Amino acid sequence: MAQRPENKAPPQVFYDPKEARKYIYHTHTVEVQTRLAERALELLDLDPSTLEQGPALILDLGCGTGLSGDVLSRAGHLWVGLDIAAAMLSVAVERDVDGDLIQLDLGAGLPFQIGCFDGAVSISVLQWLCHADASDQDPRKRLFTFFMTLYACLRRGARAVFQFYPSHERQVAFIFAQAKRAGFDGGLVVDYPNSTRAKKFYLVLQAGPAERATTMRQQALSPAVARRFVEPMTDDVSEDEASLCETRAPAGNTAIAAVPKNRQQNVSRKSVHRRVQSVRRLIEKQRLRRLRQGKPVRPLSKYSGRKRSSHF
Repeated sequence: MAQRPENKAPPQVFYDPKEARKYIYHTHTVEVQTRLAERALELLDLDPSTLEQGPALILDLGCGTGLSGDVLSRAGHLWVGLDIAAAMLSVAVERDVDGDLIQLDLGAGLPFQIGCFDGAVSISVLQWLCHADASDQDPRKRLFTFFMTLYACLRRGARAVFQFYPSHERQVAFIFAQAKRAGFDGGLVVDYPNSTRAKKFYLVLQAGPAERATTMRQQALSPAVARRFVEPMTDDVSEDEASLCETRAPAGNTAIAAVPKNRQQNVSRKSVHRRVQSVRRLIEKQRLRRLRQGKPVRPLSKYSGRKRSSHF
């Protein structure tokens, strides 16, 4: 089995000038990237009232050589492209793309004004943020920073569509969790869910409440498949235990899994007991350290780590 690109080297190293040229001269690569961008633009579902006021301003995350930006330009939209690989941006400059190009690490956050973009698209980028390329990088913090700053620069109700290649189910749940923490709502759209080679994953997120009375399932699925949606993931499932949801409808070519909405979790007795045990372990660790330092330490009791009652 071939090694995944994100496991070989950081993106700014992997996409060298030789690799960047493939996005010009390899016909199959260009066709695939174009089809993915067209599908992402379709799922973006821009508000017609916004388009009546003029062309939409779209953020292209991981724009590369500008193939996805060409799709946005043909649709009549303005766009700003971000990428960390200098070689890819150099090829985009040579191609004289219409959008503005910025070299930027997405994991460091997006430096844009609040609510300035009408939508965002990303092709084959999201899985790169799940890897740490240096000892001081934390994928969880980088993903949360990215989603939080993206949420801020999108106008309320705007969508962000990410086409990506997850390595396993836990990675999908991990990305879901960080997007949810940042305030996004949405779901996972899977094209051709029953095909191993043709299967494509699209994470469709929405920044805040929708301005129109539409739902994710009505927008993303055809009428024949919309009745066969999967149950949403529950909030009490941990990031490590959550699994990828997808339909098994043989008649449709699209499946969808909903990202759970933010709602208050029920605190069970088991979770309270688990939290108390965690506090007790921390207290015991601190107690042993003070003993090694020769400092006076009070003995442990059954009340150690327990919250005091609020009344007598």
